[in-house]
Amino acid sequence: MATADEKGNLEHLERGSDGSSEIEFDEVEKRRITTRLDRRLVIILGLTYCVSLMDRTNLSAASLAGMNIELKMNVANNGYSITTLVFFVTYILFQPPATVATRKVGPRLFLSGICLLWGATMIGMGFVKRWEELMGLRLVLGIFEAGYFPGAVYLLSTWYTRFEMGKRYAAFYILGCVASAFAGILAYGLMQMNGLQGLSGWRWIFIMQGVITCVIAIIAYIFLVPFPDANAWKAWAFLNKAEVNWIIRKVNADRGDVHPEEFTMRRFLGGGLDFKVWLFGLIFCFSTTVTYSLAYFLPIILHGGMKFSIAESQCLVAPPYAFAGIWMFATGWAGDRYKMRGPIIIVNCLFEIMGLILMGWAPSNASKYVGVFFACAGANCNVPASLTYQANNIRGQWKRAFCSATLVGLGGVGGIIGSLVFRPQDAPDYKPGLYAGLTAAALTILIVLGLSVYFTRENKKADRGEKSLEGTMGEDFRYTL
Repeated sequence: MATADEKGNLEHLERGSDGSSEIEFDEVEKRRITTRLDRRLVIILGLTYCVSLMDRTNLSAASLAGMNIELKMNVANNGYSITTLVFFVTYILFQPPATVATRKVGPRLFLSGICLLWGATMIGMGFVKRWEELMGLRLVLGIFEAGYFPGAVYLLSTWYTRFEMGKRYAAFYILGCVASAFAGILAYGLMQMNGLQGLSGWRWIFIMQGVITCVIAIIAYIFLVPFPDANAWKAWAFLNKAEVNWIIRKVNADRGDVHPEEFTMRRFLGGGLDFKVWLFGLIFCFSTTVTYSLAYFLPIILHGGMKFSIAESQCLVAPPYAFAGIWMFATGWAGDRYKMRGPIIIVNCLFEIMGLILMGWAPSNASKYVGVFFACAGANCNVPASLTYQANNIRGQWKRAFCSATLVGLGGVGGIIGSLVFRPQDAPDYKPGLYAGLTAAALTILIVLGLSVYFTRENKKADRGEKSLEGTMGEDFRYTL
């Protein structure tokens, strides 16, 4: 078979009608190629998302470390909630153009570049004097982070078939859970730098996490790869041309949309005419309502609501997210193995409901903390599950790009909701926030059930030859329930 050293020496290969190399690989070689792709793409994207999530959600750790007191954030000015919320304004607004830029500029330069910029912004947050200055930098942070998640999701979707995506999205997001799991422990360690160079401990949380982000950005620039149709085989120490062409043929056989049509605004925005795109976005919005609520307020809930110490509250964040990571990969594997998406989302919603009920109404703090495990697992696992759900049920590069931007943009709306529903005046029970989470989970179940009925009906029509799904080339395409 061709090896990585043979990138420029493939003239002996049989050529297809499109000029692509049609060398075939045995099963062992195919697994090796896929593993190399996973290591290069999923791990690097996941590592960068890890710092992205850590950087946008470290306000709660800084709050416990004294930020609110030093910057005079209080109930009267709602400084903490406003600073949390404003991030999502620019985060939502800049996602559509940023997703297009990922394709136009190229993911290697664009995604690593914005990562470097938001890392620098994080460092700047460690030197603010007033909470209004912090709010302004959070707006800037939203601009730079806006392009990363939809761009990464879009890039991943172009390299894998529909029933390879579940595990990959899960692995990608698990690294985000690692950020949530260990950010509290890291923050507690950085708090111990209090007084160093005359800076408070909470300032060192921002500064050092910003430095880590800049280092990750450099690593991402070295290792990220382009879209498969953009001469990806030329990437440093990556797959050779025959191996990339095998992946292209595999993805085209699955859904036929590796090569994008020429970009036009009409073609890009045309994805918005499909009602499914907005329902997928609502599912994601309702999922992130709970995930962001927990990310921003869980340490505060553990400290103020469950009466754990500051050190305990920072460290007790980790176990629920570790459990969520295990459950996430298990559900991702099951979804790919049994070719199902909707039932997994519903099960995760039931986890959310059970967890939130325990958090709000269990008789003891131990029982409430058990509820945190279920709520974290259900909500966070529905993030990659909903990403896979939409990726399996749409076709076309620009529709996929639009859907990624819309999905994550509505996820930002969920972040706005999540940043508002757990209010200081509702301590220690935080009932309005819990009611919001329960409502979000229930609405998600209803949407998935409705889509399942619709997909079943449409698949039957396609089986009878009455229609072609998702475009003129979709004769063999069927929706995934």
